[in-house]
Amino acid sequence: MDKFKEEIIKLLKKELKTDIELEVPPKPELGDYAFPCFSLAKVYKKSPDEIASDLASKIKKNKHISEIKTIGPYLNFFVNKDSLTEGTLARILKEKDKFGNSNIGKNKKIILEHTSINPNASPHVGRARNALIGDTLVNIMKFSGYNVEVHYYVNDIGKQISMLVLAARNRKNVKFDELLKIYMDIAKKVENSEKLEKEVLLLLNKLENGDKKIKNEFNKIVDISIKGQTKIFSELGIKYDKFDYESSYLWSRKTHEALKLLEKTGMFFFDKDNRFVLDEKGFGLGMKVPVLVLTRGDGTSLYPLRDIAYALDIGTKGNNIVVLGEDQKLYSEQINAALKLLEKKPRKSVYYSFVLLDEGKMSTRKGNVVLLEEFMSEALKKAQNELKKRYKTVNNKSAKVIGYGALKYAILKVSPEKNVIFNWTQALNFEGETAPYIQYAYARISSIIKKYKKPLPKKADFSLLNSSEEIELIKKLADFPQIVEKTANELRPNTIANYSYELAKQFNEFYHIHNILKEKEDVKKARLLLASCVRQTLKNSLNLLGIDILEKM
Repeated sequence: MDKFKEEIIKLLKKELKTDIELEVPPKPELGDYAFPCFSLAKVYKKSPDEIASDLASKIKKNKHISEIKTIGPYLNFFVNKDSLTEGTLARILKEKDKFGNSNIGKNKKIILEHTSINPNASPHVGRARNALIGDTLVNIMKFSGYNVEVHYYVNDIGKQISMLVLAARNRKNVKFDELLKIYMDIAKKVENSEKLEKEVLLLLNKLENGDKKIKNEFNKIVDISIKGQTKIFSELGIKYDKFDYESSYLWSRKTHEALKLLEKTGMFFFDKDNRFVLDEKGFGLGMKVPVLVLTRGDGTSLYPLRDIAYALDIGTKGNNIVVLGEDQKLYSEQINAALKLLEKKPRKSVYYSFVLLDEGKMSTRKGNVVLLEEFMSEALKKAQNELKKRYKTVNNKSAKVIGYGALKYAILKVSPEKNVIFNWTQALNFEGETAPYIQYAYARISSIIKKYKKPLPKKADFSLLNSSEEIELIKKLADFPQIVEKTANELRPNTIANYSYELAKQFNEFYHIHNILKEKEDVKKARLLLASCVRQTLKNSLNLLGIDILEKM
């Protein structure tokens, strides 16, 4: 529909010297686009109704616009249905898997950092939201013509890793699935022991001073964790191009270089504990005392300094987009404030809220977590049970596609700033706004095409698609490229997820009213190609969400 919108704006600009903003009327009978004339009343010294009538008499319809009429202060435009139908369906049939893509990115380099959890344990469900949002954004940005590189920033030298190193010293062949318990045990002990706290900090001090033995101990634990974490995410189809290790910014002296640059700003001081502190007044951070502590009293770096060094480095390679939990928002704004002090481009952040289960918000420190690996296993099990209710035999691959799809969609369909309240019954429902519902719509169309028992026709008389249900379905298909572009610009995966459901729902409503295979041959061919275009667009939208499709369910 964007082509028609552009045409209407062009027609209006011939008559008006003002910015044109179109609205979509609430009902199809009111037109496809409407131009409100309220803002022109002062300029033209006329009522909005009069202005709308004057414009209607001057603007002529063309091959794209079939009707122009006034409804009070609104100038309403009706697109040419034949042009819409022919153009949309022909484009989908031609472009297939590429339908909806664009070159708005113009091959600009994007470094998209996501997941980036502490390598101290198996990831929990809450952290999966970061990876799923990030992976979907990667797909969408690539589809939109950006050159995207996916980075995982490994926090490999923090206090949490130091605790793990200390706890694992007397253990042989530490396994990945043991790390969470080891970490929770040592965290409780350190919390209640000043001696252990000092040992943890001493390890960090030795690490920063380049102790080779300590380095090896840290590397060993981190390697076990990262391999375990990425194996789980790869099961969900999530991959990374590069792993950036926090420690490398320490050994390369880039943290030292960052500190020197920050010193030159004059916005720093040493506090009573001899810590290097950055003054961030004037950046609207909403803090009583807007400061960022960068070093410990002994001179060892804190993670904000290493994160600034990392951001400076990444900023030289492309535009940086990072996916973060909303609890990191203030901290991220502090890092951006430091970058602005250095006159560097700040990072663009996508913030997301929590995934809530019956246990409430999950915390690795407290131990009340649902591990992602266990959650995925539960998804598979519940999908198998749902399929057993419907079919005699259950394909394990199909169950995985449905289960993992349900998990992904339930998280991605929610606006990032809102909490996800996860419910298994809702997520796996074959009715309502779920992945199984959308996947089933795709499979249903595949079944219809298979029952045709002939190759799909290459062309048909699309003028026969003239019912209101058919026209509205075609309009929805025409919206897809615009929806993709909107998602790429706003970085909100739920836009694509919601569109996928709306398209599936609209097809099901059309199919409920209109038969396909029992119609006359010319109508049958036209509707088969329409259904095929819906199927293709559903596939493309689900691919962007990282959700697989099934030809049969």
